[in-house]
Amino acid sequence: MAKLNPEEALKYLRWRRIGDCTRCDLHRSRKHVVFGEGDSDADVMFIGEAPGVEEDHKARPFVGPSGTLLTWFIEQVGLRREQVYIANVLKCRPPENRDPEAEEIEACAPFLHTQIWLVQPKVIVALGRFAGNLLTGEPFMSMGKLRTGLWTYENAKTQMSVPIVPTYHPTYVLRKRGSVVERQTKLKVISDLQKALRYVEEGDELSV
Repeated sequence: MAKLNPEEALKYLRWRRIGDCTRCDLHRSRKHVVFGEGDSDADVMFIGEAPGVEEDHKARPFVGPSGTLLTWFIEQVGLRREQVYIANVLKCRPPENRDPEAEEIEACAPFLHTQIWLVQPKVIVALGRFAGNLLTGEPFMSMGKLRTGLWTYENAKTQMSVPIVPTYHPTYVLRKRGSVVERQTKLKVISDLQKALRYVEEGDELSV
């Protein structure tokens, strides 16, 4: 399938397809739709679960404390935030930052699949269990098991097949602040991102 101009197509998706979305009840409490941002031709695409309170206020993904940590992780593997594309499964903040619900994911996921098709990354980094479950098609698998597997995002409609590297969401790491677990988890995330970059450099033949 021929690739469209990704930057213009993403703008069309945001303003003409999504618009002031009312497809689920989250529109009643959100301030802004948080679409996504970054290089529309990025090799690496990061996908989280949903916006938080600061993201909801600023209409940008990963700009609160978790965003600061994500940016730090990206820099640790030699990239800049401007070189990647960042999005979420949900485009609206769930009240009190609760977990996404099934009907919300069902309503919003088609837009994420279109974002992936337009960016056409060489690898997807799934941040947290909800993104990992959706993109791998394993809805009940823990992050520990997701991290140790080899996964591919498959979409028959767009004929895409993209390696997925699941890793811990920055918010999970922040919850462990000041503990030994925090340092251990940070090292795991950096290792996962290094693995993602090897997919970019070496292609689909990478093993765990």
